[in-house]
Amino acid sequence: MTAFGHLVVIDMQNVFADPDSPWVTPRFAQAAEGVRRLLPAFGDEVTFTRFVAPAHPTGAWRAYYEQWPFALRPPDAPLWRLVDEFADTAPWVVDAPTFGKWTPELVSCVAPLGRVVLAGVSTDCCVLSTALPAADAGFEVLIAADACAGANDTSHARALELLDLYGPLIRVATVAEILAEQVRA
Repeated sequence: MTAFGHLVVIDMQNVFADPDSPWVTPRFAQAAEGVRRLLPAFGDEVTFTRFVAPAHPTGAWRAYYEQWPFALRPPDAPLWRLVDEFADTAPWVVDAPTFGKWTPELVSCVAPLGRVVLAGVSTDCCVLSTALPAADAGFEVLIAADACAGANDTSHARALELLDLYGPLIRVATVAEILAEQVRA
């Protein structure tokens, strides 16, 4: 266990990487490069998450899936798989049918370290929705800005600006800054 914290890699899945997907994240490859740079520094203190559709959407999720019916697939469908380069290296995988991944399952993976580094997609949705409850729970949250990607560049930048407003609970940093800080820890 590293005293530095736990890396949570959010939703690096085929549905966000595939250029033909309605949910493609344009800078997915750049985010993946940042994740690759972070992984060795965290050893086994890494959890990947996956967004998966619920079997039966309820509440406002019904309207959501009426807009995105292609996504109503079971958790083992190819679109929900982690991209190949991460599928075999993920020591822990937590699934959630919600944008935010701060679930009891994820908390059990990251506790008791007190610090979590978030990377992945999309900055303006699932990363943001995971960071806020983690900070509310008293975890120090670092956002690896260049290991994240948004729905587009503007949304990514705005999400990072918003997250930065939550300092010191949430801090936005580059991969290089996070790795340098770990060396000093």
